Amino acid sequence: MWQRLAGFVLKYRIPLLAGLLAVSAFLAYKASQVQLSYDFVKAIPVNNPKFKEYEAFQKEFGEDGNLLVIGVKTDHFFREDFFGNYYQLTQDIQHIPSVENVLSIPTAINLIKNDSTKRLEAKLLFPVLPQGRPALDSLKNTFLSLPFYRGLLFDPSTHAYLMAIRINKEVLNSSARKKVIGEIQHTAEQFGKQNHIQVHLSGLPLIRTVVTEKISHELRIFLICSFILTALILFGFFRSFSAVIISMLVVLMGVIWSLATVVILGYKLTILTGLIPPLIVVIGIPNCVYFLNKYHSEYAEHGNKIKSLIRMVQTMGIVTLFTNLAAAIGFGVFFFTSSAILKEFGIVAGLNILFLFFISIIFLPSVLSFLPPPKGRHTSYLDSRLIRRVLLFLERLVFDFRPWVYVGTGVVLVLAIIGLWRLTAVGYIVDDIPQSDKVYKDLKFFEANFHGVMPLEILIDTKHKMGISRLSALEKIDQFTKVISTHPELSHPLSIVDGIKFARQAFYLGDSSDYALPNQFDIAFLAPYLQMKGKDGSSNFSKLISSFMDSGREVARISVNMADIGTARLPGLIDSLRISADKIFDTAQYKISFTGTSIIFLEGSRFIINGLIDSIILAFILIVFCMLYLFRSWKMLFISLVPNVIPLVVTAGVMGWAGVPLKPSTVLVFSIALGISIDVTIRFLVNFKQEMHHFNHDISAVVRSTIHNTGLSIILTGLILFAGFLIFCFSGFGGTRALGWLTSLTLILAMITNLTILPALLLWMEKSLLKKAEKGGEMWTALEEEDVDLKDLGLEKMKNQS
Repeated sequence: MWQRLAGFVLKYRIPLLAGLLAVSAFLAYKASQVQLSYDFVKAIPVNNPKFKEYEAFQKEFGEDGNLLVIGVKTDHFFREDFFGNYYQLTQDIQHIPSVENVLSIPTAINLIKNDSTKRLEAKLLFPVLPQGRPALDSLKNTFLSLPFYRGLLFDPSTHAYLMAIRINKEVLNSSARKKVIGEIQHTAEQFGKQNHIQVHLSGLPLIRTVVTEKISHELRIFLICSFILTALILFGFFRSFSAVIISMLVVLMGVIWSLATVVILGYKLTILTGLIPPLIVVIGIPNCVYFLNKYHSEYAEHGNKIKSLIRMVQTMGIVTLFTNLAAAIGFGVFFFTSSAILKEFGIVAGLNILFLFFISIIFLPSVLSFLPPPKGRHTSYLDSRLIRRVLLFLERLVFDFRPWVYVGTGVVLVLAIIGLWRLTAVGYIVDDIPQSDKVYKDLKFFEANFHGVMPLEILIDTKHKMGISRLSALEKIDQFTKVISTHPELSHPLSIVDGIKFARQAFYLGDSSDYALPNQFDIAFLAPYLQMKGKDGSSNFSKLISSFMDSGREVARISVNMADIGTARLPGLIDSLRISADKIFDTAQYKISFTGTSIIFLEGSRFIINGLIDSIILAFILIVFCMLYLFRSWKMLFISLVPNVIPLVVTAGVMGWAGVPLKPSTVLVFSIALGISIDVTIRFLVNFKQEMHHFNHDISAVVRSTIHNTGLSIILTGLILFAGFLIFCFSGFGGTRALGWLTSLTLILAMITNLTILPALLLWMEKSLLKKAEKGGEMWTALEEEDVDLKDLGLEKMKNQS
């Protein structure tokens, strides 16, 4: 079959190449249309209960993750020049397109009692910039007497001040967000320079934009670097520009096809799918190395170019098909998870690893047939003294020191298993940002002064229309908000209760001591005044108050900002709040639910980790079936899996000892490593199987031959893979760095185990067969000594087979 395929490719090489290049040109056009995704909610399946709760919340109350905050810390905030500049900063940001509203001290609302209309009028506290010190001091004192804003817009104990900016949701989910965020950053930085003060910016819109853009920029750089580094390593071995160029063209087409697949399937480029182009480079290059190595070794043997190309396809075709199939399975199983982001990654990665096989099998023999045959310097690496010494060392290790190989492996495994017990799973919203980065420092500023900026929403369902209007319900909500305030990880909660307290203070002419819930005596007098009116700012304040209850006044919302405490501590915090809520609210009359962007984000991280682990297990099972089909032997299956399990266990142990937690970026290591390292095993064992008849089934001789025949290619591809992933170690993000060095470590370990443990186990198989044969020989000898006629008993044929 493979010989006929080689003949077909060489016979129709021109139309096949033309078709391949035409398809690649069309796909390059499609790839140019790829867009970045800024949506992290896709990590959770749409049927997830928490996702449904979040969708219901958004439908009723709107978006909660579109708030960007600006913070400053100063003792002279109300100095005329500084306050004037801050007032102008608010005005400038309000005029930036897609900024829906700004909540800050200059836009603060005050409630004024109007006895003639029996209403509270909502008016801007600073309708214009105060002129003169007395006017500013008067308004300052009024503002500081409003407890509603304490902990919301300023912290009197730290002299920190906050400005909250709400950005249009549609813009945040598009590429236009970069421009909006950039304008806000630029405006804030100019204010900081003008006033010689450090300005802090944070919030999910900023964090998501900055992190996505930085990772996208890094991945582009790493893709280019992986091309350059791989090309240099290839040239160092092959000493041929043509070999390097055609290899680079194969992976370039693979990268183009992968990006085009994202567009054709209607996806956007996520942080996960953004890893696929560099993966295509490091997975595609081994294909080229094995094909070229076989071509060069065949040509060096007999000098016939066409015969070498046919033998290259005939020998390496089936190997490459199964290795790419195993790698495709390793990634493709993500499609069977419930997470949309993992599904996208799985189907795009799986399909394009298979596409790499078709690109390689068409492009390489076709182009090589047009090129002149390799010269002596191009095949000199086959006789490299250094490589030969390494291979002889490995051969001696396997044949002469096999027990020590087992003992050393056992010791390493014991240490790795101990490290496994130290492994933890935790994720943060700013998970991989270095602590020296401004985004991280600014987030910590808001956590220190305002207890965080990550949104947490708590819904109180009274199960009755107008249930929130009952004084008993308001008192329970007030009691619960006081419990929330005792948690240092949470900011001062904001709810309808705060609005009513503000209204009561205004009813009693602004005395801050009256900032409290009305009692059963004054609620009747206050009720008519709760219908606020006024032109200046009444709309904003009314929207603010109404946004904390649904239209039927059945469900109340408590908004809290929280610190980035991570997936490990968040469940405990939620459980603590739920226990407190159950003590305050009668569960038969109230339903309490927790949602918000922070919950969804951290739940998404947990879901991705679990999905990756489940997918790795499924990939392992599918690869087992592939190996059984390929070798038709349970013993060979065991031998093939051991060298691939050991590196995974050791890497997990290293993570435990090094304190690297399980999170999406680090769990991905095991899937990548399993898909790639199994390739080496398949190539070694297929070559072992193909060489058996050449050495009359002498396993020792076949193992020696296989170490020398495939060892060179395995070492070369191992170095390329090691260098390709090591590039990620230069990332500014901790998760990307961990992905780089952990994957490099795993692949190097896989290379070592496949060149030591794998051949050692094959020799163990030979020893086992010899023992059986020896026992069988003793049995036949004993029967013959007893003068048993084996021919009469029909055992002669069995003896000969034995």
